[in-house]
Amino acid sequence: MRKLKITELNRLTTEEFKLRKKTPLVIVLDNVRSLHNVGSVFRTSDAYLVETVCLCGITSTPPHAEIHKSALGAENSVDWVYFEDTLEAIKELKTKGFEVLAIEQAEGSTLLNQLEINPAGKYAVVLGNEVKGVQQAVVDACDGCIEIPQYGTKHSLNVSVTAGIIIWEFASKLFNNKPLI
Repeated sequence: MRKLKITELNRLTTEEFKLRKKTPLVIVLDNVRSLHNVGSVFRTSDAYLVETVCLCGITSTPPHAEIHKSALGAENSVDWVYFEDTLEAIKELKTKGFEVLAIEQAEGSTLLNQLEINPAGKYAVVLGNEVKGVQQAVVDACDGCIEIPQYGTKHSLNVSVTAGIIIWEFASKLFNNKPLI
């Protein structure tokens, strides 16, 4: 086995990325304070052709050197929008026909491995602050909650790790493990 060279990866240009069919998924960051987490979410969103990233509240926006350090340019390829209040983002997404789901440990949450995703659906997922999680008012405004099963002592994951797990799950189910090309 031989590692591929960067020139063999057939990477899209930013312009090609913008024209490519997107995963019908929006990522909403609810007061995420770490710029490294924001950058990592952009990078994973680029990898799986996420439609948009909504940056809400105290979540920083590009351009920013600390976001770029993790995003490696994905902040330029993935569309993003800023909302002062996460509830504004949810309201707008719902008017556009998105099912909005908080990623949170909550009463009545659906475990990720039991989540049924409609391939014809449009989804938005809300990821919360590194300490406080998704605001309760935001959870209340969502159509439901998804919980990632965890079996150790911590029962919490880093926001960027959570985003990776969730984005992969949605991308693989929305496209039945077929590439978007």
